[in-house]
Amino acid sequence: MGKKAPIDLDNRIHLIDGFDLGLPGRTGTYVLQEEQLTLVETGPSPSVPHVLEGLKDLNLDPADVKYIILTHIHLDHAGGAGLLLNECPQAQVIVHRRGSRHLADPSRLITGARAVYGESFNDLFDPILPIPEDRLLIKEDGDTLKIGADCTLRFFDTPGHAKHHLGIYDPVSNGIFTGDTIGIRYHQTEDHGLTFYLPSTSPNQFDPEAMQQSMDRIKDMKVDRIYFGHFGESKEPEKVFMQVSEWIPVFVEAAEESSKNGNGMEGTQLRLLEKVSGYLKEQGIPDDHPVYEVLKLDFEVCAMGLMDYLSKNK
Repeated sequence: MGKKAPIDLDNRIHLIDGFDLGLPGRTGTYVLQEEQLTLVETGPSPSVPHVLEGLKDLNLDPADVKYIILTHIHLDHAGGAGLLLNECPQAQVIVHRRGSRHLADPSRLITGARAVYGESFNDLFDPILPIPEDRLLIKEDGDTLKIGADCTLRFFDTPGHAKHHLGIYDPVSNGIFTGDTIGIRYHQTEDHGLTFYLPSTSPNQFDPEAMQQSMDRIKDMKVDRIYFGHFGESKEPEKVFMQVSEWIPVFVEAAEESSKNGNGMEGTQLRLLEKVSGYLKEQGIPDDHPVYEVLKLDFEVCAMGLMDYLSKNK
């Protein structure tokens, strides 16, 4: 696994690749170089050495980090927060109210992730360290945080992917950090001139209507940039909103058809792969492209979330 320099998005925002799952361009940590040095997302614990290396590349000292903002507490975004905090003695961790108790006591997070990831859990996520309550800072819808003379971040409640999800608006770039609320940016096909966007429907709080409402809300903000948890920045928000909105009902239908035919989770995963492969074929992406391996991984988790959603809404 190669080392990768932080990606310069606009001189004040850099993106450090955390090599989540050992893959480049999977999950990242955003660095906002303002008077109060701020990070958005930590990735899982195995990503923390990459984050620290990236800070070093930027000539930044982890001891100067003031805020670590988590869009939500799923372990691929936030699992490393406790470990990273050991290196950031001044930092406070910002989280949605619904997520804070699970960071203070991660036992339920760990149990839930073990159920999803089984034997791979240790390699992917270990260790998950509790965060002292006095270092947690809760932000609610409409709250703000001043991190520089000209930069006051604003927080939004953005459910759909998870009920404990924050969107973070950055006025300087007129951009928003969306975590997983409005899906995933698949940049792996850029070698064929294509970047595409799909919803992320992982368990266990996926809600298609809430997801669409959160997306409509962000759309009304007329942002210029979207900063994704997976992975990187998009300067084409209209395309993002259009594609993700089109795919949400397709994902739900795939699960409904599969459920009706008694094919469950596996059937859902195959249907998703079929539908998205068809789209990619039309776009001229060859069958042996590495993006399919990434999609297989993602659809396994998406299928779990979709089946979970159907079982709750029967």
